Amino acid sequence: MRFRTSIARTLACCLLTSASAVAFSQAAAPAKPAVGTVVPPAQIYGKLLTLLEKEFVDAAEAMPEDKYSYAPPATMGEFKGVRTFGDQVKHVAQANGYFFHDPTKPAVDNRSDIEKLKTKAEIIQALKDSFTQAHAYVDTITPENAFVTTENGTRAGMAAFGIAHFMDHYGQLVEYLRMNGIVPPASRGGGM
Repeated sequence: MRFRTSIARTLACCLLTSASAVAFSQAAAPAKPAVGTVVPPAQIYGKLLTLLEKEFVDAAEAMPEDKYSYAPPATMGEFKGVRTFGDQVKHVAQANGYFFHDPTKPAVDNRSDIEKLKTKAEIIQALKDSFTQAHAYVDTITPENAFVTTENGTRAGMAAFGIAHFMDHYGQLVEYLRMNGIVPPASRGGGM
């Protein structure tokens, strides 16, 4: 009899613990909006930008500074004249300034400033600054202005193009990392 009571108590404790853990994990997760809920464009673009920015910055930080000058040799195929790893990162920092600039003002051509950057720390800082600008830009996208034509297209269109652009270069960074025996951070597990 004592044995059955002990088993019953143990099972009851396990069930309560499991139920509490499930309830806690459900309570800790943010509620999903109900089907049909209108989600502001800034929220959608902001989440996407945050997720993909992390992958890009992590990849840029994963390459050692002495490999920032790496470009695949022409002997490996069609690589003559391609950008180095550091040049890929600088290009994205520069291009983000175009894609994510205030649409009421002309884009600032910061190419010459970006080209002067030499160290990994300088390049990473410029990249992070460009993503700060990108977040400021997407935070201004509203249902009312998302698809209104500006000098360079619509705000939503430019944000989508800007994100697609830097993810295209992310793919190149991944190849350069792997060519140098480095597993990209997003491929190491524990990610999405």
